[in-house]
Amino acid sequence: MAMQVGGGGDEDEVVSAINTTPLVDVMLVLLIIFLITIPVATHTIKVNLPKDANQPTQTKPGNVVLAVTENGQIYWNEVAIKSRADLLDRLEKVAVIKPQPQIQIRGDAKARYESVGRVIATCQEAGIYHVDFITEQPHSD
Repeated sequence: MAMQVGGGGDEDEVVSAINTTPLVDVMLVLLIIFLITIPVATHTIKVNLPKDANQPTQTKPGNVVLAVTENGQIYWNEVAIKSRADLLDRLEKVAVIKPQPQIQIRGDAKARYESVGRVIATCQEAGIYHVDFITEQPHSD
């Protein structure tokens, strides 16, 4: 006499009950993750963030427009800059003018951040205290 374990002995029987244990385990893990991370996001140091002020650019004759192309070439208005030393020399001459003219940077969308960052670092080294970025509004299709 053999002992039977399980249902009526028919091996082709389909189990129709859904095993919800893994689903409950996943839900509990997600609940614990949210309980840990939400206080971090809500309890932070209070700082005054800058407000977005999107105004049309007013290009004046004394403004300096620095363009950075996709390959990293820098242009002073429409004149190509030969080297970083050349850019620094030009910026130092502009930095002593009172009031300082606006320095506006136009970076190509495909330009590396490093290229634009070098221009900003050179402006800082020359004593320029205000740099603007020129962008385009996204086109709505």
